[in-house]
Amino acid sequence: MQLNKSERMKELADILNRAAKAYYAEDREIMSNHEYDALYDELTALEQDTGIVLANSPTVSVGYESVDELPKDQHEVPMLSLDKTKNREELREWLQGNPAILSWKLDGLTVVLTYQEGKLAKAVTRGNGEIGEVVTNNARTFKNIPLTIPHTGELVVRGEAVITYSDFERMNAEIEDGEMKYKNPRNLCSGSVRQLNNEITAKRNVRFYAYSLIRAEKDFQNSQEEQFKFLRQQGFEVVEHYLVTEENILETVERFEKKIDGYDIPSDGLVLSYEDIAYGQSLGRTAKFPRHSIAFKWADELRETTLKEIEWSASRTGLINPVAIFEPVELEGTTVSRASVHNISIVKSLRLGIGDRITVYKANMIIPQIAENLTGSDTLEIPDICPVCGGRTEIRAVNEVQSLYCTNENCAAKRIKSFTLFVSRDAMNIDGLSEATLEKLIDRGFVKEFADLFHLEQYREEIAQMEGFGEKSCQNLLDSIEQARNTTLPRVIYGLGIANIGVANAKMLCRYLDYDLERMQEADRETLSAIDGVGDVIASAFVDYMEDKENKARLERLMAELHVEIPQVEEGSQTLAGMNFVITGSLTHFGSRSDLKDIIEQKGGKVTGSVTGKTTCLVNNDIASASSKNKKAKELGVPILSEEDFLAQYEIPYEK
Repeated sequence: MQLNKSERMKELADILNRAAKAYYAEDREIMSNHEYDALYDELTALEQDTGIVLANSPTVSVGYESVDELPKDQHEVPMLSLDKTKNREELREWLQGNPAILSWKLDGLTVVLTYQEGKLAKAVTRGNGEIGEVVTNNARTFKNIPLTIPHTGELVVRGEAVITYSDFERMNAEIEDGEMKYKNPRNLCSGSVRQLNNEITAKRNVRFYAYSLIRAEKDFQNSQEEQFKFLRQQGFEVVEHYLVTEENILETVERFEKKIDGYDIPSDGLVLSYEDIAYGQSLGRTAKFPRHSIAFKWADELRETTLKEIEWSASRTGLINPVAIFEPVELEGTTVSRASVHNISIVKSLRLGIGDRITVYKANMIIPQIAENLTGSDTLEIPDICPVCGGRTEIRAVNEVQSLYCTNENCAAKRIKSFTLFVSRDAMNIDGLSEATLEKLIDRGFVKEFADLFHLEQYREEIAQMEGFGEKSCQNLLDSIEQARNTTLPRVIYGLGIANIGVANAKMLCRYLDYDLERMQEADRETLSAIDGVGDVIASAFVDYMEDKENKARLERLMAELHVEIPQVEEGSQTLAGMNFVITGSLTHFGSRSDLKDIIEQKGGKVTGSVTGKTTCLVNNDIASASSKNKKAKELGVPILSEEDFLAQYEIPYEK
């Protein structure tokens, strides 16, 4: 029996660590929060029962290692996870008669800010709790962060970077391709804060809410509430919070609960911390948790229902997404009858079968999810044919996650979604071709591949008579198509709909391969993987697409219809070829660092995000700053040049 428990603990540790890596380091999810919490609690119980704690157990490790693209920095005060409860009475008992601060537990990315002499000096993400990523330049673009504060001594504050639901929905509404839409605000925020180009961060409307003052040279009368008041005086927006006692904590929890439905800031619970700072610190910590605070996670409102069917929804990449359809139930004030099951891995872990009794809930009280399968019949048949075209399906594993795909390249779902992407604003930008119109054109046989769109003139009469069309709208469509013939190679590459090739990656590939389509078609995985920002997954997808004979033939026919503008590279203009540069800080002669980066790349140079031994020079107007990039440059003997010195030394023209 002991052996079985030990084996189960090893299995649980492995599952939870993989889930944590996906969530914290790769911004994807391989299981629901509910499932993670259940497995975590099971592992904790087994450790208490056996007295065994494995070295790789997530109960003694914190978070996950940061990614490699950004500089690292060690936290002076380790950032530990909090112990948690879903029981409101346990919250009251935890107080032990002491007053405390109850606040939102925001769901974004934790960031620690350091101010020196009244100015923002450093911003570091949580990382693994010990070492985080330096994101100072990105933090400067947060919408509500004070860059200068009245307090002139050193100040270190911890808070949560978030993107509101309204901003999240606005950004998704601007993305025409459904598969390119962001999954949730937390993942979008994490990716935004950790960008190498802070121009992207600036466009994402990231906000910062302070929730803990780590250090400041001031007497706060041993009070957390006084610290919050001080932070507000410095210009910070602080997390919503209330002073509570045993008498009013339950009604205060209820007050938070009533706000959830319309609350614009993502939250996944509450945090309770002792008001008396010294008392909280005197309690010390366990191996993983500090004792001065505890997290409260909402007890999911579970409803039992019956699984009626699984709807399989096909997409342009061939991915077939499973959606659970069940008997309608009331959850958090709304009627729910559908929930995404995400992928085959989750389908299998839930052991689903039609007619099974399942429990459902709303993750963070918003997104419907299956919590548990009470029957566990495991009888669900994974379709071997596509629900749209009847073509053969197959299960593929990507990053250990199994998903179902349609293998028929001519699948109607793929075609319609592919054409929708192809005509979208960032691709060929053809007005008047909605998904509904494309479906009509495809159904009538007018359009079978991308090149056919440029021959619709021969169907002018039929199109003019289609529902919703007339002579004028038909002519407008044909004019728009003619205008789209004049385009650029990055637009074409993005419009092809190659898996994982977004707008930025399309530009990057074209630039790296000198806008030479033939070179792009012949490039191998090793060559493409060496490009900054292009990993094995993107390289493989691109090479696989270009090696396919049918894809090659269709692309050749498409290019025959287009006039592709190729950026001209003047002879002798590649003066920066073979050189690597890093740009940091604000610029005077350019609107953004991206503008200077474009000029460097036009002259054959390369701009990277971090200083290495291969860096030719670091461009920083604040040469004397103690930034991590400056320190690294000095350690490696890399020259640090101001913007004007750089432009003068490399003979780059600019307006004075």
